[in-house]
Amino acid sequence: MTESSSQPDLHPPGQVQQQITVPDDIAMVALLGQRDEVLRAIEHGFPTVDVHVRGNVMTLTGAPGDVALAERLLDELMQIARSAQPLSADAVERAITILTASTTERPAQVLTMNILSSRGRTIRPKTVGQKDYVQAIDANTVVFGIGPAGTGKTYLAMAKAVQALQAKQVNRIVLTRPAVEAGERLGFLPGTLNDKIDPYLRPLYDALHDMLDPESIPRLMAAGTIEVAPLAYMRGRTLNDAFIILDEAQNTSAEQMKMFLTRLGFGSRVVVTGDVTQIDLPDGTRSGLQVVREILSEVDDVAFCELSSADVVRHRLEAEIIDAYGRYDREQEARDERSLNRSGRRSAPGGGRR
Repeated sequence: MTESSSQPDLHPPGQVQQQITVPDDIAMVALLGQRDEVLRAIEHGFPTVDVHVRGNVMTLTGAPGDVALAERLLDELMQIARSAQPLSADAVERAITILTASTTERPAQVLTMNILSSRGRTIRPKTVGQKDYVQAIDANTVVFGIGPAGTGKTYLAMAKAVQALQAKQVNRIVLTRPAVEAGERLGFLPGTLNDKIDPYLRPLYDALHDMLDPESIPRLMAAGTIEVAPLAYMRGRTLNDAFIILDEAQNTSAEQMKMFLTRLGFGSRVVVTGDVTQIDLPDGTRSGLQVVREILSEVDDVAFCELSSADVVRHRLEAEIIDAYGRYDREQEARDERSLNRSGRRSAPGGGRR
């Protein structure tokens, strides 16, 4: 743990000063980051706190609440540094988000949870929502990951699938998604089957290449250990000892969702991912992802995980764009409802002017 001391006589009125001694088992360069990247991120996260470093002693000066929170942040960052995970400005930002959120989770618990190590990098959850999602996959046979783009729904599910395959918990991975743009009637498209479906399944291939040696993927696919196919090719099958992922599930009909879920065999696990704000189905067709929650919400061993803009792990702007669209949609719905109410009053008997 860190050692801290208060020096009330060395700071302006209304402020406190805390000195934190970094233990000898933590290298200052690891804690502060290359070219003080981490230190600058701490200062950016707490603009009202002055951070001074001398040797292995860090001095924090500022308002009592801000200094206390910055001290907690430093303690969490040291816990992460002890795990041999490199610190970055992104880790600081995510740790601050977790500390200021209404959750009992500690940043070090979230940011040091390893899922899969491959090709010199480790895949980990980066938010509390992502950690809950990964734990739900461990604890349930069927998991629905619902949320906007960039929240890691598919990527984390793929990482868990590869982890389960490497641990011999399953014998194969089956990846599928609806080819809505082609209406799943692929016969009229030119080329072989692979040529026809490749554009719709490319995001799944891209994730696989991040997690496995690219040279091994053709061999695993030829052996049937990894199968990537459009949803239409799941009909009539029973999949045993498999980790099955249905991506872009918002573009399934209720009938397709039922068909997919009844492919589940012994020893298999299912993860269904989708974003109910990006439905590409024809007008009048209700998404199977919307319907299934009403049907399965009380079924044991089935979990629904909601991810939000707070779980977006792409560019900072993406979360703001998602929130802005959400506000616009809510305002549009409110305007439409007011317009409908006014129209109803005008058409009611005696409602018009004479």
